[in-house]
Amino acid sequence: MEYQDSVIRRIVVVGDAYVSPAVLQEAAKTLPFSDMEIIPFLWGTGDKEEFAEMQTKLEHGGPDAVPYPEGLQDAMMTADLLLVHFCPVPEKLVLNARCLKLVGVCRGGYENIDASALRRHGVPLVHIIRNAEAVAEFTLGMMLAETRNIARSHHKICNGQWTSDFYNSGFTSTLKHMTVGIIGLGNIGALLARKLHALGVKLLGYDAFLPEDAIRQLPVAFVDSMEDVFRQADIVSLHLRLTSENRGIIGYELMSLMKPTAYLVNASRAGLIDESALIHVLANHKIAGAALDVFQHEPLSAGHPYLSLDNITLTPHIAGDTVDSIANSPFPLVQAITEYLETGNLRNVRNS
Repeated sequence: MEYQDSVIRRIVVVGDAYVSPAVLQEAAKTLPFSDMEIIPFLWGTGDKEEFAEMQTKLEHGGPDAVPYPEGLQDAMMTADLLLVHFCPVPEKLVLNARCLKLVGVCRGGYENIDASALRRHGVPLVHIIRNAEAVAEFTLGMMLAETRNIARSHHKICNGQWTSDFYNSGFTSTLKHMTVGIIGLGNIGALLARKLHALGVKLLGYDAFLPEDAIRQLPVAFVDSMEDVFRQADIVSLHLRLTSENRGIIGYELMSLMKPTAYLVNASRAGLIDESALIHVLANHKIAGAALDVFQHEPLSAGHPYLSLDNITLTPHIAGDTVDSIANSPFPLVQAITEYLETGNLRNVRNS
């Protein structure tokens, strides 16, 4: 797909408390088109507490759960591009957007966008994970923290215990001598694979939707099923988007395939894991351990079973929280949009 310079003229950007309209404007200015008019909007008031409330409503109720900014509907009637962070984009917003050629979103997911409606109207959705680098890096840290007892040692020392004796002491190993299985090789999974490959780690991968050309570019030995990953890997790392079809898919059946010396790592979506099954296998030492950054209910309650386990590393949903990844996310989004418009590459299009 190639767009002539004269086609892209009017760009609407909607910022919020975390990604400002000004940053979205600056990013939009780097698009390879001349004489662009960029129209900014702010979703909400810019207050972060208000943002958190609206975000929660969006995550549970979808793009129709929270209103978009006043005046945005009218602006969309002549817009060529729409760039957002968390602003909801329901179908009613694009019904009369006769010139709309693309919507771009720069956040971890795109639950705020009615992607199916955009597809019905012939509008591609370009999405980049704003904090993919941060999450991939953090996941590598979680692997080290759990397998080498880093956080566990710190906790014990702070509580007056000086010990090198842990549940996994009998089989503790360097990453280089372990096999890591990555389930889901999108932006984050691919970044993690490259980081681990640089450390000399043997990698297995499974992704039911990854195109063949993307598969060939990764340093991963692909297997035919998730079962193969769970059977063979010393560490299984989850990097899937949560859908109605895969909710709770990581249950006792898959966990029972794991080696008793293997670990499960999840910095993606809590809903992928059957929590009761994981608690069971950890409490009974059916697997070596787990490292989790996401949970069914956050924050964890004071009496949650995870808190009594000796083979788990817990972090409070902070894998993507770096000062650079969120605020600057419009710039890689615009790069992805430029790539799509100039070459037709679909790797960042989510509703093709």
